[in-house]
Amino acid sequence: MSTATTTTYTVELPSDAENVSRSTARASFQVDDSPPSEDGQTQGLTKSVLLKLASAAFSFFVSGVNDGSIGALIPHIIRDYGVTTAIVSALYAASFVGWLSAALSNTHLNHRLDLGAMMVLGAAFQVVAHALRAWPTPPFGLFITTFWFASIGQAFQDTQANTYVATEKGLTVHRWLGFIHAMYMAGCLVAPFAASPIASSPSGDGSSQWYLFYTVPLGLGVANLALAMVAFRDTFRFRPRVRALDPSTVAPEKSASALIKETLTTRSVWVISLFFFFHLGVCVTAGGWVVEYLVDVRDGDLRQMGYVPAGFSGGCLLGRLLLPDPTHKFGERRMIFIYCLFCLAFQLVFWLVPNIIAASIAISFLGFFLGPFFATALGVGTRLFPPDIRSTALPFLFVFAQLGGSLFPIVTGILGAHVGVSVLQPVLAGLISASAIVWLFVPQPQTKRE
Repeated sequence: MSTATTTTYTVELPSDAENVSRSTARASFQVDDSPPSEDGQTQGLTKSVLLKLASAAFSFFVSGVNDGSIGALIPHIIRDYGVTTAIVSALYAASFVGWLSAALSNTHLNHRLDLGAMMVLGAAFQVVAHALRAWPTPPFGLFITTFWFASIGQAFQDTQANTYVATEKGLTVHRWLGFIHAMYMAGCLVAPFAASPIASSPSGDGSSQWYLFYTVPLGLGVANLALAMVAFRDTFRFRPRVRALDPSTVAPEKSASALIKETLTTRSVWVISLFFFFHLGVCVTAGGWVVEYLVDVRDGDLRQMGYVPAGFSGGCLLGRLLLPDPTHKFGERRMIFIYCLFCLAFQLVFWLVPNIIAASIAISFLGFFLGPFFATALGVGTRLFPPDIRSTALPFLFVFAQLGGSLFPIVTGILGAHVGVSVLQPVLAGLISASAIVWLFVPQPQTKRE
């Protein structure tokens, strides 16, 4: 039986408040420090919480629309700009730099900006990115730069959304994390159906108008920005300076540098980061290069192959919706390793069976069993990490994930320029195997918050 405790804080209001009244210059409030309910069941969601969950889920959907369109657009981008697969891989490098920038700045910003302000800032960066893309063939350098804007925006918003869902009391964490990450895959599923028809419809001179697709995520981005401002309006502010009435009862707030140092010395952070490194390498490499592979190696029709990533994303979507409960019930360590074996089996079918239909089905099943990886590992990490470093550790996980999601597509593109895009297959098989091996070293959480 857990015992609820409360801690009293004093907020130092701005100096102009003191001009109104000395008695109102200090405001006390109480924070409920009691742990979440042991049964992990939802204790009645308020409208405010539901709106925040909707905003978090929609932010992932918008990110998915952006990321899920890349595979369908890359062949058109290569041909329109007249660049090689190695050069177009620069967009993955720009994405990584965006996530790295966010990881380096997130902890410092969290000391100044509250949850809502960080969500809105992330949404605003994404709106800027899409606005710079949605005009006739932007300069290649500018186009690449927009991936930095999009990635740093996704990093700020996704990190805060994950932290909110993973720590909000009364939620069944593994299910809600599975849901918001399923919304990301829903965006990835929708994106090819919007991107392929637009990119395949020639203009008057016969060239592709692929850039018009970005009016879609631009509109969604504006809606995402508005929803974040409404849902998180109670924390759309600078963080107040907080001090304890009795300093002996509450530990002093750690500096950003101290939190970063503690994060970097926590073993579980590194192990789970390495798992994310290989896992996202699989997802982004498969989704980004499968169309070019089927066109170049399997002689598929470009206008039809652009829809294949939708099968991969659809599989991930179903996996994230259907597999969280059995994964949670039978144990995360056991089930994720089993899923890795299934993924490797379907990857071998994709590789060794020279048939486009078989490849499309195999990559859909590959996506299905990859589906629960991200949310499951995130939930495990949330239980393993000390509470005070979670907001620092999560961006660190994401930047390692994006390092894998950027590095391996770049390597695939560079190798593809020299030996052919067929190199995609051994790269994917190796990444899946590495994910399985690293997962065996992830510590087992002693208690379950769900």
